[in-house]
Amino acid sequence: MTARAAEDPTDVGPEVAVEPPDAVLDPAAIPLVGDDEVPHWLRPMIRRSLGGPLPGMLDRGARHRQGGSRQSAVLMLLSEGSESAGPDLLLTQRAATLRTHAGQPAFPGGAIDVGEDAVAAALREGQEETGLDPASVMPLVLMPRLYLPRSEFVVQPVLAYWHTPGPVAPVDPAETALVARVPIADLADPAHRVWGSWGTFVGPAFEVAGMLVWGFTAAIVDALLDLGGWTLPWEFPHTRTIDMSRR
Repeated sequence: MTARAAEDPTDVGPEVAVEPPDAVLDPAAIPLVGDDEVPHWLRPMIRRSLGGPLPGMLDRGARHRQGGSRQSAVLMLLSEGSESAGPDLLLTQRAATLRTHAGQPAFPGGAIDVGEDAVAAALREGQEETGLDPASVMPLVLMPRLYLPRSEFVVQPVLAYWHTPGPVAPVDPAETALVARVPIADLADPAHRVWGSWGTFVGPAFEVAGMLVWGFTAAIVDALLDLGGWTLPWEFPHTRTIDMSRR
């Protein structure tokens, strides 16, 4: 994102999603390519994403207002990674000097501009924030939209495959402090999983790549691990809770 970073919909605090009074169930996930175009290792994830409700917190959030909400998109970019580390997921961390949500991890993403759809917005934001080449990305699935009541954003996650990974880094250090390709194995490792709390909210969180991933972003990561069949038992004895309101 550029100057709109201050209203980044992906970092709006602990409220991952709450069903508004006039909410309706969002349409199911929408495939963007045929099964034969999806890498073999991602096919089970795609089939699960199309087969029913989303896992965990995201299922409770697949609701949206009929009107009046700001539309946005985030890029959930997976690549095969290295032979030693395995598949990875692209995450960013907001600069510590930003006025809102300073230092918080996120997916590349932001508001959908006039004339764009969710895929175009997610790819544009990915390029603006990390320098990735949109031509190197294959969008796979439009996930159900998520309503974020604190910002009144409706966020459409775009699940994509990075078929030709290239160098990535913060394009604007005043906006983005870190860009990291985080191995799925690190995210699934019980030693890296904790609970993040904020008031009465308690949700999954991850300590990876020098970041504490929590809130909206962590909820999506948690769901992706379930969809990919990568989740490992972690709740006990790994039950440490971090109070995010004190950070």
